[in-house]
Amino acid sequence: MLKPYQKKYNDNSSAFGRVAVLCGGMSAERDVSLRSGDAIFTALLRGGIDAIKIDVRKNIVEQIIDENVDCAFIALHGVGGEDGKVQALLSLLGIPYTGSDHASSAIAMNKLKAKQIWQSVGIATPEYLVLDERSDWECIITQLGNSIFVKPVLEGSSLGMSHVHTANDLKNAFYSAAEHNCQVIAEQAINGREFTVTILNGLALPPIELKTDHDFYDYDAKYVDTSTQYICPTSLTDIQLEQLKRISLHAFDEVGCSGWGRADFMQDEKGNFYLLELNTVPGMTDHSLVPMAAKAVGLTFDELALEILSQAV
Repeated sequence: MLKPYQKKYNDNSSAFGRVAVLCGGMSAERDVSLRSGDAIFTALLRGGIDAIKIDVRKNIVEQIIDENVDCAFIALHGVGGEDGKVQALLSLLGIPYTGSDHASSAIAMNKLKAKQIWQSVGIATPEYLVLDERSDWECIITQLGNSIFVKPVLEGSSLGMSHVHTANDLKNAFYSAAEHNCQVIAEQAINGREFTVTILNGLALPPIELKTDHDFYDYDAKYVDTSTQYICPTSLTDIQLEQLKRISLHAFDEVGCSGWGRADFMQDEKGNFYLLELNTVPGMTDHSLVPMAAKAVGLTFDELALEILSQAV
């Protein structure tokens, strides 16, 4: 049986002051961010919060100052919002904000740097190689196998990501991913079940298993396809559940994250878990996983928004 979450937020809405929901931005995940921002903004208003919504496209400092912002709820996904830049700006302005600080955000956003840290402390993550124009595509297939994911290291929502099986497809996938103007990695595919774990104010919420008819859990499977299945509670044993939660919290702490986030995993056919990545500003749309995990422990979307906000103040 799932245990109810023990709420930590203060029901006195005035304690938060004027809260700016920062969303939109200029990253490839702008549309998802706007949807997350709309949902969070509406929830905060329902909770009696003095909230405003700011589309972080330009003049962010002017907007924050003009609106007399006391606190920021960051709903920005991708480059410019999830990579530490806006966190650093808010710190300089002396404005508290939700989620991880600028340093841990930058590390978690960088799939390569995060994997290197996790490997150094014994957290299992799929084998990988860094790609560039000089890469020996045939050699990489030999090393990693004929089922490989190609990923730009600074993108989320599976943007720029490809699943390839041949050297020629690997090469093409690299050039496609490189259009996102960041390093690109080839990652060994793990065949098995996919799980995600939400971390909320020091606790790991019940894992959710993902099932999709797509080749992998891509952008359409996440935000468009209504046939994607989200299973919670899962059929994992109690021991496996605790293991998955423990790894999630360990990975979160090793990168220095705080507040809230989401860890994504694959489980191979032998039952071993492999950490794929860590999201420090997960989606909060009607298709998003964090609200699903919160619902499993008795938190409504409005309560979840307030719980995330409580960490900032």
